[in-house]
Amino acid sequence: MDQNTGSKNISNHLANERTLLAWVRTGIGIMAFGFVVVKFSLFIREISLVLGKNLKVPQYGYSAPIGILLVAVGALCLLLSLFRYHKAARQIDSGTFHYSPVLLFIIVGFVFLAGIALIIYLLKTA
Repeated sequence: MDQNTGSKNISNHLANERTLLAWVRTGIGIMAFGFVVVKFSLFIREISLVLGKNLKVPQYGYSAPIGILLVAVGALCLLLSLFRYHKAARQIDSGTFHYSPVLLFIIVGFVFLAGIALIIYLLKTA
């Protein structure tokens, strides 16, 4: 291995690590959003009490299952990104890297479906 090839692999490995860290931030963001969604109905009930209004907020609506799903998707994002990181690292070392958008489609699909469910929930409770 000559020096140029080695420095190229180092650069690729560092880029792979930055990508992993970006996925970790994404997973944490999705989990935080899920937590907010779960606590949303509680927040609305508390605000209505402070304002002195009696809003009809369902005790067990869609927000809890949707929020829990988002937290699970965020955790899954972390796990899948770690597997993707290790797979890319092995491919970089062997010189056979192949791009795969599967993780992107999975995460975006789950978040999209949760967004649709939230829209339906908000339309029903508005």
